[in-house]
Amino acid sequence: MEEGKEKDNGPTETQETEDAQIKEEPSISGGKSGREKEEAERHNQESHDKYVRLYAEFENYRKRVSKEKEELVKYGNESLLYALLPAIDHLELALKHGAYDPKTGVVQGVELTLKELQRTLGKFGLSRIEAVGKQFDPSVHHAMMQVEREDLDEKIVAEELRTGYFFHDKVLRPSLVSVSVKPKEPAGTPDAEIEKEKAEDTEEVDAENELTEIIEEE
Repeated sequence: MEEGKEKDNGPTETQETEDAQIKEEPSISGGKSGREKEEAERHNQESHDKYVRLYAEFENYRKRVSKEKEELVKYGNESLLYALLPAIDHLELALKHGAYDPKTGVVQGVELTLKELQRTLGKFGLSRIEAVGKQFDPSVHHAMMQVEREDLDEKIVAEELRTGYFFHDKVLRPSLVSVSVKPKEPAGTPDAEIEKEKAEDTEEVDAENELTEIIEEE
């Protein structure tokens, strides 16, 4: 009887194995859940990073399209205004030729037409480039010739041969100008003075020819 009681109270080998398996299962299950959680977090981070990149690219695209649209609206009339510049040039030339008798009806009519045209085009962004008396600026001035001037410093625009224009903040057409240089020391001989005058006349003729070619090309 005592031996039977010992058998009943003591666990069998099979029961010990089953108990061990039961104890191990939570540990295995817990390890698997941790890996899944880590994988899910990594996947979420990748998705978040991808979303941030896509959003940044979309914002850059939206800003670029918006800027292009603004520029299209702002500079949409550029070709039209450029095509009208020769008409303004002709009116200004007519005023110069009529300067000897500015009170005639024709001259006054041309002057009013020119002013009205410039005022109207100014509403669309057209404005004159300042030239005479200004420091020569190659970004807005095109030098056609140099002239010796004692009353001006070096590289000052002495004369405007053709008006230049801005279209908003963009150079639509540069001004054609002559630029001042200081007179050279006199050579003191008549022949030297004659050669100097010939050189100046040649330079003026070359400048006029170049101006004519530029106008014809446009």
